[in-house]
Amino acid sequence: MVLKINLSGSSREIGLQHGQNLRAEVLRQIRFYEEMFKLKCRMDWPQVLKVAEEFRGTLHRMVPDLLEEIEGIAVGVNDPQVGPLDIIALNCRSEIALGKWTDGCTSLGVNLREGQAGGFLAQNWDWNRKMEENVALMSIERLGKPRIWMVTEAGIIGKIGFNSSAVGVCLNAIRAKPMVSSLLPIHVLLRRVLESRSVNDAIRLLTDFGGCATSAHMLIADPSKSRGAEISPLGMSIINEDEDGIVVHSNHFMLNRMVDEPSWLEDSPFRVRRIHELIYGIVKDHYENEDITLERVRNLFRDKENAPRAICREVDPQDTQDQIESIFNIVMELREGNPKGEVIFGIGTAAETRIMTMPW
Repeated sequence: MVLKINLSGSSREIGLQHGQNLRAEVLRQIRFYEEMFKLKCRMDWPQVLKVAEEFRGTLHRMVPDLLEEIEGIAVGVNDPQVGPLDIIALNCRSEIALGKWTDGCTSLGVNLREGQAGGFLAQNWDWNRKMEENVALMSIERLGKPRIWMVTEAGIIGKIGFNSSAVGVCLNAIRAKPMVSSLLPIHVLLRRVLESRSVNDAIRLLTDFGGCATSAHMLIADPSKSRGAEISPLGMSIINEDEDGIVVHSNHFMLNRMVDEPSWLEDSPFRVRRIHELIYGIVKDHYENEDITLERVRNLFRDKENAPRAICREVDPQDTQDQIESIFNIVMELREGNPKGEVIFGIGTAAETRIMTMPW
C-alpha cells in the first residue's frame, strides 16, 4: 500500500516528520541503493558516503534550509546506523551513479491555445520494480512557500509533482559526463522548482544556481506554458512548446550539446516520437470540441508499441539485472487556483491500482 503523508512546519520539523513516518521505507532505500552502488558502480557504502560528504558542503553553502531538513530526516529515522550522510547519499544518488544505471521515463506537457484554461503535465516513472514499496505521496507545507504535492522515494526531498501555485515538474534521467559536486543534485533542484511560483521563476532559479551537478531534463509547467529544461553542469538549454503547445521528452538531450553524452537507450528517440504522435491526436480532437481529460492523457501512457521498451515499460526478459518497468504514472492538470493530479501504480498491467488524487 502506497503511503500518503502530510509534512508541515520548519525545515527541521518537516525532516523529522518525514523520517518518523517513513522510517521502514528509508531503511529499505539505503539497503537498496547500497546494493545498487555495489553492483553497478563497484562502490561500497563508505565510498558512497565520501561523495555525499562533498555534497554536504554544497548543500550547506547553497541551500542550508534543505540540509537542515535532510538532517531532520536522519534524526527522525532514529536508527544508530543512519546519519545525515546516508540521507544526503539518497538525495544525490543520481550524481554518484553517474549514469551507470538503466532508466527510461517518458514525459509530456501541453498548454492549450484556446478553449480549456490551463495545461497538462504527465509522465511514467520507470525504475527497478523493487522500488515501488519505497515510494510515497507527500504533501509539504512550509511558511512563506507554496504547498507541495509530490510522488517521491523515501528519504528524497524533491521529485515529481506540483504546488498550490499550479507549477508542476517531471523528471527524465540523462546519462552524460561530467559530474560536479560543487553544484546541487537534481533531486534538490526539483524541490526548489516545486517551491517556485511560475515557470519563469523556476528557470530563473535554475540559472542562478549555475546548473546541476549532473545532467537531467526537467519538464516544468504552469497554467500559461510548458518548458523543457535540459540542465547540466556545463549549461542549460530550454525547449519551448511547438506550434501546438506541446513539449515531450525522454532520456536523451535534444538541444543540449554542452556535455559528453554517449549513446544510451536506443528506445529513447522512439518514445519521444511516439508520445508526440499520441498527444498531438488528443490536441487535434480538442480543437474539434472534445475536451482533454486526465484519463485521456493517462491512457497515452498505457501504450505498448515497441514493448518491452515502450512508453509503458515492461521488464525485459533478457535483462536479468535491472528489472526496469513503469512504476507509476502521474497526470497533472494545472489550472490557476485549482491544480490537481492523479497517480496510479502498475500502469498498463493487471496490478494497476486505483487512482490516487492530489490534493487529498
